[in-house]
Amino acid sequence: MTEHPRPTAPPVSSPRGPWPPSRAWLLALALFAVLAGSRTWADETFVSNGVKMNYAVKGAGEPVILIHGWLSSGWINWQLPGTADLLAKDHRVVWLDLPAHGRSDKPTKDEAYGPELVEDVVRLMDHLKIGKAHVVGYSMGGIIAAKLTAKHPDRVLSATLGGMGWLREGSLEQKVFAAGGSAGKPVGICFRSLAKLALTEQEIRSIRVPVLILFGDHDALKMPYVEPLKRVRPDWPVIDIRDADHLTCVIKPQFKEEIRAWLAKHAGHTAGAQLQRKP
Repeated sequence: MTEHPRPTAPPVSSPRGPWPPSRAWLLALALFAVLAGSRTWADETFVSNGVKMNYAVKGAGEPVILIHGWLSSGWINWQLPGTADLLAKDHRVVWLDLPAHGRSDKPTKDEAYGPELVEDVVRLMDHLKIGKAHVVGYSMGGIIAAKLTAKHPDRVLSATLGGMGWLREGSLEQKVFAAGGSAGKPVGICFRSLAKLALTEQEIRSIRVPVLILFGDHDALKMPYVEPLKRVRPDWPVIDIRDADHLTCVIKPQFKEEIRAWLAKHAGHTAGAQLQRKP
């Protein structure tokens, strides 16, 4: 989804004069009220390897980490569509803003991205004393969630990959990431770095936690990311989100409900969710 700044109130005047405002301006004011009122969670920060990152926590129960897509943020991807609030009815929900996104720092060094995006999530879990969590990612967040599941299987209860499947090592998709992005801009550096998160077939086969794939039925990315995965992991369910493409999938009620049902199906791991530290 496209990144937007935090909403600011539109002026009360219009091309027709300051008062009475036109119908369009009234609609804009109403939309602002909805957007501003939606941001009900208190944002917090922590420092991950020198990068200040924004996150929010709500609810109680088994932890769920929500990882947003490229050019989006935790609030836009998860809070605004209502997914975070829905899941927080039964879980301790955490969303974060990745580097170069939302309210987090926007470093311009390559080493702040790539594998560090996975470690940022792990460090946030450490910061919150979360030993294991259900991990849910969309698009870029799905790439990160998959790599996290393969690299740190001891920290993951289940994984949900939305708008994403298998970013294969050596694939055309990996080359697209490596060649893309705007030179010098943090979001461009972040985009290119995703090529470093591609997974080998061995890594995919090594994953032992339950994994769910959610894709809009009109999403053109499904073919390259899911079809190769089906041959290697036919045990991973793939669910189509009806009447959705890559951008609209996260706002569909079915998308939220499928995640909620998946988490309910794989509940019961709370004993391992608290981080155990040696004295």
